Amino acid sequence: MNMLTVRKVIIYLLLIGGSVLFLTPLVWMISTSLKPLDQTTTLPPTWIPYRLYAPVAGRLEEVRRGDSIEMPSCVVDAGGIRRVVALDAIIDGKTSDRRPDGTETMVPARIIETIPASREVPWTTVTSLDAPREAWTVMPVSNLVKKAAPRWENYVMAIKTMNHFPRYLFNTLFLCVLTVAGTVLSSALAAYGFARVRWRGRNKVFMLALATMMIPGQVTMVPVYSLFHWLGMIGTMQPLWVGSFCAGAFNVFLLRQFFMTIPLDLSEAARIDGCSEFRIFWQIIMPLCRPALTVVGLFTFMGTWNDFMGPLMYLTDEKDFTLALGLQFFQSQHGGSEWHYLMAASTLIAMPLIILFFFTQKTFIEGISMTGLKG
Repeated sequence: MNMLTVRKVIIYLLLIGGSVLFLTPLVWMISTSLKPLDQTTTLPPTWIPYRLYAPVAGRLEEVRRGDSIEMPSCVVDAGGIRRVVALDAIIDGKTSDRRPDGTETMVPARIIETIPASREVPWTTVTSLDAPREAWTVMPVSNLVKKAAPRWENYVMAIKTMNHFPRYLFNTLFLCVLTVAGTVLSSALAAYGFARVRWRGRNKVFMLALATMMIPGQVTMVPVYSLFHWLGMIGTMQPLWVGSFCAGAFNVFLLRQFFMTIPLDLSEAARIDGCSEFRIFWQIIMPLCRPALTVVGLFTFMGTWNDFMGPLMYLTDEKDFTLALGLQFFQSQHGGSEWHYLMAASTLIAMPLIILFFFTQKTFIEGISMTGLKG
């Protein structure tokens, strides 16, 4: 095996390892979205969702597993509350009970069931899914039957639990359509002026436009907010799409580099035939630049779909929320504890982008490789 082959093998292994590393969070999110709540925080982590079945009341039922018991214990009725305590915690028919103020007192304890548990033969508490958590029972861990099975109903419950999910989806799609249309059209017009129209000071103005990319968004955040507040747009969706009709420097640069690869003879021939400048732009240049326009559209779509700061700043009515802001609102409502529903909602939000990129990756790569972004 020569050095060239060894180098290729190393490169492929590094690429495969990097792909696995970057895919791990996505796989974990999808896996967690298909689990019950008690499997989302287990250690070691549970990667494959499963269902637990156990013999309850003479028949095999799906159950939730509770606390593990690895020492001789018993189920007692202490002060009207049924709980599991260690055998050595019962003294003269009493066991300790912690009061709300933090002090402990001894209360009578009536033994209901003895649990011969040990580290070698652990027991556990289980609860049927259709029963309240207070209706638990104890049994050896060996009695539990584990079957790999995803919980697709988590997605249905996530949509039901996340208020106004269809409205969030509509708002997001509405913003994506407007911002993509505005960004592509305005950026293409500006790029055409910098690439195909000769005018004095063109290159200097273009360099000045590129310099705006060095200004952090945090610097312009307050002035832009003040401008929209002065225009009376706060609390509406207008600030989220109006700015897309003012071309951004990055998109202009991307399209300008592509436009410059198109021979000028096409434009000269069209002018001889009597075409106006706008007609040349719309009917000749735009169809030839479809790959680059698609790249700009994809970048804009993904940015708008995932945008959180913009909706957080400008939207005040819950019915106007986007999916990103609605997901954060859902998490704050439920304290971030319902991880399976949170991951199901996150998967629903992320999946359209993954599917979109999967079906457009050929055009995306072609558009990137044919512009000034290539090496």
